[in-house]
Amino acid sequence: MIIKQLSVFLENRAGRLNEVFGILGESNINVSACSVADTTEFGILRMIVSDPEKARAILKENLFSVNVNDVISFATPNTPGALSKTLEILSDAGIGIEYLYGFSPGDKSFIVLRSDNIEKAIEELQKHEMELISASDMYKF
Repeated sequence: MIIKQLSVFLENRAGRLNEVFGILGESNINVSACSVADTTEFGILRMIVSDPEKARAILKENLFSVNVNDVISFATPNTPGALSKTLEILSDAGIGIEYLYGFSPGDKSFIVLRSDNIEKAIEELQKHEMELISASDMYKF
């Protein structure tokens, strides 16, 4: 249930983001989901990719600063309030959320989440019969 996510630190300059995606594309690595958080000087590109270890190695070879983090993913109905109900489950269990991002390709929303206690978050979501997304399924999107 745990998914490996890449976090790439990028200076804020034109073309830098495209360099990452170009390198991954040339290496036949697919990006399933991504998010960019930025400041005036740098950004953090977070990605779910088809081969995290290969992507990490290739980006490091190209002098990018890259970390691999554990995240989880789950599905909610693509309806108003559905995500709030799931977040309430985690909040009620005392699980903190560091960040999340998502996408909605139809009737479902897929959420990628990093928490302060991934194992407990998985346990709580399973207890409430939430649909957890495996790494192999996530890499197919």
